[in-house]
Amino acid sequence: MASQAEVIMQDNYRDKWNGVGDPGVASESIQPDDANDLNEVPKGIYVGTGGDLAMIGVGDPPESAGVIWRNVPAGALIPFRPRRILATGTTAADLIAVQ
Repeated sequence: MASQAEVIMQDNYRDKWNGVGDPGVASESIQPDDANDLNEVPKGIYVGTGGDLAMIGVGDPPESAGVIWRNVPAGALIPFRPRRILATGTTAADLIAVQ
């Protein structure tokens, strides 16, 4: 049985540059939190269930209260790099960080 680190199939892009505009290579579920930043700044956010997203961007000042993105539709891939997704003001759900 192969380990998780082992790639079973050929991946011609494995050693290519992994820039913010390139397709994601990993994903992680997001639990909005008013006090804590994400574990890693993602390339973008996938929204499974539409609603509002209250986010603080990686480039925003530390004291930033964030901005609410209104009426984000289900299935949207948001090309924004947040450091925190706030619980207060976020009504969207099933959020996934795209790495």
